[in-house]
Amino acid sequence: MESSNAASGGSTRREATRQKLYEAAVTLIAEQGFSATTVDEIAERAGVAKGTVYYNFASKSVLFEELLRHGVELLTASLREAAEKTARDGGTKVDALDAMIRAGLVFIDRYPSFTQLYVAELWRTNRAWQSTLMVVRQQAVAVVEGVLREGVDNAEFSEEIDVQLTAAALVGMVLVAALDWKSFQPERSLDDVHSALSRLLQGRVSGRP
Repeated sequence: MESSNAASGGSTRREATRQKLYEAAVTLIAEQGFSATTVDEIAERAGVAKGTVYYNFASKSVLFEELLRHGVELLTASLREAAEKTARDGGTKVDALDAMIRAGLVFIDRYPSFTQLYVAELWRTNRAWQSTLMVVRQQAVAVVEGVLREGVDNAEFSEEIDVQLTAAALVGMVLVAALDWKSFQPERSLDDVHSALSRLLQGRVSGRP
């Protein structure tokens, strides 16, 4: 039991260290770009020794790749949780999509620097981590696809809906609208932005006037 607790404690400490490195890296890279950011700066910002960075990640590129994976997996978990809670509460598939929009906005409000990096990296094709980014992106989109397919199956949505494209469009809508909000309309509240996107959802996906 003691050895198990020790292992658990070590794992918890390592995860806490990796989290500090993620936060330091995403902030620095958002400020000055990937190429200009050094491992020394990441270590200094995280409050750890340079060797600690290499103990946890083989290189700066590996750190950034894992950062992208970690962030998108957090977003995916938030979307899935929102959909599942709506189902437990007896809501419709439109309600589930609306809850996922809000969950996405909450995530972006909490992690604006990560979101900015993620969107920028989606448009680059010469990065070592591009394949990883595509995989985790599809995981997030797949959650939305699942809700749309269920809505089509139970006749809540039209069979004419292109599920894959609509799911990608909804995720893209939230990302772009939220970045515009944070960059150019910061005076707006999260509720205000959610309300605007909710009206778009109701009119375009559900077919309601």
